[in-house]
Amino acid sequence: MSAHSAAHPAAHPAAHPAEVLRTERLRLRLVDAGDAAVYLELLNDPAFIEHIGDRGVRTLEAAVKSIEDGPMAMQRTRGHSMYMVELPAMGGEAVPVGLCGLVKREGLEDVDLGYAFLPRYRGQGYAFEAAQAVVAHARTLGIGRLAAITTPGNAASIGLLLRLGMRREGTVSLAPGEELNLYRMHLLDER
Repeated sequence: MSAHSAAHPAAHPAAHPAEVLRTERLRLRLVDAGDAAVYLELLNDPAFIEHIGDRGVRTLEAAVKSIEDGPMAMQRTRGHSMYMVELPAMGGEAVPVGLCGLVKREGLEDVDLGYAFLPRYRGQGYAFEAAQAVVAHARTLGIGRLAAITTPGNAASIGLLLRLGMRREGTVSLAPGEELNLYRMHLLDER
């Protein structure tokens, strides 16, 4: 499945009001304060802390504030953000599996593709499927070049980025003593 066919904007009446994208198996929607418990669990996952960083979010109240100051604020100001990735409901509530979206970080010239999934949903292709949809979405937003960063030891993320078509372009440091691999891909024709 190409990135172009992987996602389509939610335009039909049955769509969840906060839905941004759908794929064959997943729904990506805006993150809101009601996601605090899942957000808290994800930010405190040992793999998240190892590969992305310790955000110091330890309570539901702190998770709500982090959501409001992070994804919700970015969505309001930039028109894109991290999205909650869910398995759509089959007669019940949708099941959140992780986050995937577009972030504009201090210290990076380009918009960054970011993702993180709960441990029980890793290894099932959800991250790649969601990332393909987000890359296609970035094109529709007119983003010409997309970046991604990983820790040098994060083999799963490196493999995913290469599979998406990104190329490693060196390293970058966003914090003292930190060295991250920098990947990029061009989304729009450069004329």
